[in-house]
Parts: sequence; structure tokens; C-alpha cells
Amino acid sequence: MLRPTMSFYGEQVLPRLIDFACSRAPIDQVRERVASGLHGEVLEIGFGSGLNLPHLPLSVTKLHAVDPSATGKKLARFRIAASPFPIEWSGLDGQNLALPDSSVDCALSTFTLCTVPDLDRTLRELHRVLRPNGTFHFLEHGRSPDAGVAAWQDRLTPMHRRLLGGCELNRSIADRLRSAGFCVDELNNYYLPGPKVSTYIYEGRARACDHGPGGHA
Repeated sequence: MLRPTMSFYGEQVLPRLIDFACSRAPIDQVRERVASGLHGEVLEIGFGSGLNLPHLPLSVTKLHAVDPSATGKKLARFRIAASPFPIEWSGLDGQNLALPDSSVDCALSTFTLCTVPDLDRTLRELHRVLRPNGTFHFLEHGRSPDAGVAAWQDRLTPMHRRLLGGCELNRSIADRLRSAGFCVDELNNYYLPGPKVSTYIYEGRARACDHGPGGHA
């Protein structure tokens, strides 16, 4: 998900590059699996160009979309028009969700948690708006357990962040979810085809299970 304040490159060029790169067959095939089981009112942070829309099951009754990119919305217009359920724009930034506490059944994020400036705050917001034991479905790239790959992720992240809208290569997604009060029930880690520094995947589901300081009051 791109940052709310963006340059011409960030607003006009980068969304098109992401739309192209993230619609490759290896990624598109995984989206169906990640979206399986979503139901009721669903929040998607990093809606982008709507690449997940064709994969959302008919059990979804409404989608709350969060994304700052006007260009992404334009690229998504045909996917939005074909959607069998209503789509409501619910904010620009996952760090400040315009939704009440415990108001959505599920949440979805694909290749978004790498870019949000304050990941912990974003995850706390997700936890806040999910109903108790609501599920968060995620498909993200992040820190590799391979020491050599991780070292290169650390070296390249500052440059990668500048070139790709704040995207960081070295975030330990599962650990950060647990720190925010989520129970990670399903987790699959693997490399997609491509450079290992940017293709180590965290795919899974988590529940908003901690009602203590990290989650619902």
C-alpha cells in the first residue's frame, strides 16, 4: 500500500508497475487460496488495483477497501464493476481505519504490510476492527530465515524503500502479528520464483485472539 503523500512517480508510475508485477501467474494462483474462507464484511488494506477481487468468494457480503492511490482505483474500475458485492472506501491508510471497533468479520492483506510506515500501529488497528476471533488472511513477503538472504535484505532495504513506495524487505511478518495480539493459526513460508531477497513469502491466517493491551479493550 502506498503512502498517502506521493510524488508523480509514486502516484502515476508505481501503481502500474505493481499492478503488472503482482498479476503474474505464480502470485495470482496463490490469491485464490488466501481468499478462501473470507465471509461477511471484509476489510482489505492495500486494495491497490483490485487484484484480489476476482478471487473473493461469494460468501463475502461487503468489502471495505483501504488505499491512498487514486491511480490504483482507476486501474481497478473494471474489477469493481464486476464485483457481486458492494465495495465501500473506508480510508486511505491502514494506520487509521475509519471503522468502529469489532465491525468486520475478516481482514485481508496482500503485499501491503511491507510498506505501511508504522506496521505495529496498522496491526493494532486491524485487531481493533476485527470481531473477536475474526480472521486475518495475509500474503506478504518479508524476512528470510536464511542468514545470507537476510543480510542482503538488510543491506538493500534502504534503497528498496526509496524506489518502491516504502516497501521494506526485512520485516518478520509472523512475529509482528503475534506481538500485536494475533494468534497465527496457519503459516506457510516459501520462496516464489525470483530474487530471494524479495520473494520469501508469509502466507497464512491469524485470529484476533488477544483481548489484552495489544487488542480489544
